[in-house]
Amino acid sequence: MTKKELEDYLWGTANILRGMIDAADFKQYIFPLLFFKRISDVWDEEYQTALSESDGDFDYAEFRENHRFQIPKGCHWEDVRKKTIDVGAALQKALSVIEKANFDMLHDVFGDAQWTNKRRMSDAKMLDLIEHFSRMNLTVSNVPHDIMGEGYEYLIKKFADDSGHTAAEFYTNRTVVKLMTLITDPQSGESIYDPTCGSGGILLSSMLHVKEQGKEYRTLKLYGQELNLITSAIARINMFMHNVDEFLIVQGDTLESPQILENDALKKFDVIMANPPYSVKRWNQQKWMNDPFGRNIWRTPPQGCADYAFQQHIMKSLNPVTGRSVVLWPHGVLFRDAESAIRKRMIEEDYVDAVIGLGKNLFYNSSMESCLLVCRMKKPAERKGKIIFIDAREELRIDRTNAWLESQHIKKISDAYWKFKDAVGFAKVMSNTDVLENNGNLSLQLYVKQANNINEHNTEELIADIKTGQLQINAPLENLLSQLKQIGNHG
Repeated sequence: MTKKELEDYLWGTANILRGMIDAADFKQYIFPLLFFKRISDVWDEEYQTALSESDGDFDYAEFRENHRFQIPKGCHWEDVRKKTIDVGAALQKALSVIEKANFDMLHDVFGDAQWTNKRRMSDAKMLDLIEHFSRMNLTVSNVPHDIMGEGYEYLIKKFADDSGHTAAEFYTNRTVVKLMTLITDPQSGESIYDPTCGSGGILLSSMLHVKEQGKEYRTLKLYGQELNLITSAIARINMFMHNVDEFLIVQGDTLESPQILENDALKKFDVIMANPPYSVKRWNQQKWMNDPFGRNIWRTPPQGCADYAFQQHIMKSLNPVTGRSVVLWPHGVLFRDAESAIRKRMIEEDYVDAVIGLGKNLFYNSSMESCLLVCRMKKPAERKGKIIFIDAREELRIDRTNAWLESQHIKKISDAYWKFKDAVGFAKVMSNTDVLENNGNLSLQLYVKQANNINEHNTEELIADIKTGQLQINAPLENLLSQLKQIGNHG
């Protein structure tokens, strides 16, 4: 099946639900159904393979070892499809039994949609959905893992577009994610962490990055935590759809109770990439002051804005030698007075590696400008004691309220980061000392002067230019007057 055919087919499910339930709720019904159909079809495919390998041994074909996921008797897609009444109840039971049979991998993966609430989802509507999904064969041979993964990501993006303001919770602009991944440059065998992982797109980007380079991507270890139950389930399904098994995605509040631990302390990671919720006002500042995990490294952020609580959590979770991070933030984190003491400590300890200003509309459903704050625990010798500022606010494509980075924008920005050299009106390398003299203010406009400001002529040159221009204008004018005078004389 082509990618386009799969996308059209998947988006058709949303049209069945339209008008019945709010667009923001589509995902909690459609993603679990899609996953259920996929694992049922794949189970059948595995069964047929095992059957042919064993010369028709039916018992052998059902052995656990022959299947990625177990589907107990009576819980297959086709079993639910036979129902004509109380379809939601039959579906809910099947999903629950499948979760229990695959508890380590699939607990809570189907979310908590109200399948039995017939006012929200009538039997007729349920049957429409099931029949729509039944028309497509989702075996691996018909829809390979990479196509399935891309189709799933397409659906995530479409739901984000469709559901308005709620989208930012689970979707980060994938072109920005690509840039973030080029900057951290994950390698085989490394651990990657996203403390606010949404639908898991940032984590998967690491895997695709290593795969594209022809390196061994299956040795990557992916970790994520996500507050929202439905979104964390979508992220786990996203991993399975991309055929990734080496991951741990947990559900919970990262600031309140980080759950990815080692020896009762925060686990340390090689790479952290994140797009945390910004300016969170409702968070437990009191508890943070005496944080049991020691994340209050520099200071307690103001109650009205938890941005630097997330940033300190990230710094505390980095491997002290290999650790590097890139975080997508609004520009306020660079200059707000209330957080200047925290910023100064980060700069003094030489963790801030780069500040990259991005343009408008790259935050999902928000027109504000964003930036990337890049940190390293141990900088290479040539970068020590310095920060590169890159003003890439013009490097984007805008179409009405949508914006994205095209491949040439991504290349220009990532090349500037790695070259670590000044570029007129675009990039400027500053010493930590100079930045600290500005009270730790990381605002781009303090350091990267726009090209049109730099190319100002001095006053004398301007006057000389004006005089030359006047002479050039005056010569033909005098010529014209003289010709008119001659015509007058002849008259």
